[in-house]
Amino acid sequence: MSTSAPAKLYLMQLSATTVPLGEGRSLEMVLGCYLVETTDGQHILVDTGIAPDARPAQALKDPNETNVIEQLAALGLDPGDIDTVICTHFDVDHAGYHDWFPTAEFVVQRAHYKMARAGHPRSDKARSHWDHPALRYRLVDGDTEFLSGLTLIETSGHVAGHQSVLVRLPRTGPVLLAIDAVMMERLFTPDRAAWPLDENEAQLRASTVKLLEIASREPMALVVFGHDGLQWKTLKRAPEFYD
Repeated sequence: MSTSAPAKLYLMQLSATTVPLGEGRSLEMVLGCYLVETTDGQHILVDTGIAPDARPAQALKDPNETNVIEQLAALGLDPGDIDTVICTHFDVDHAGYHDWFPTAEFVVQRAHYKMARAGHPRSDKARSHWDHPALRYRLVDGDTEFLSGLTLIETSGHVAGHQSVLVRLPRTGPVLLAIDAVMMERLFTPDRAAWPLDENEAQLRASTVKLLEIASREPMALVVFGHDGLQWKTLKRAPEFYD
């Protein structure tokens, strides 16, 4: 029986942008992905970032923008070193480099995979990357203990079959990667409203309550919100890590 468990967690910030909202308001947003290194030397990647062919020409660009391949290289790793890619969902900013990891096993919620394969419009934007014929998928159903100390949490609402990730680290303690179930810290409340890209408000609220209950039941050392630029400024980012 494997005794593998999380040893280190890297937060890899790929880009940061300030999105103008009008009337003097703006929103600071990041794009990121995550790397878990285990006690037995496995490397588990969570998402792969935005597709290189997906960014609109007029989009605001971070001059310090990187991609997951460059982030891994800075840690002395290349795509062949990645054993597993946990797919939170197939949105274009989360699945854009999947096809760079043909030797990894990909793990996704069955409901999300079936929906995407059936031709969901938002998943089709990155289909050439996540549906590459060389990729191998393991389908899971609902909350799943992937290995000791790493749990996949089904959090539909942003899109069906979205999953968040709970990582229990030996020194830091539990770290919850909310991903797009809760994109911004201020949305981590049971009566939150959906954003335009969220597909099902009732499911989104139920998933938020679920994560709030997990955070209450097992006090979190850290909850990382998927796109919160203000929060990410306060976090350790690769090459620093949580252990």
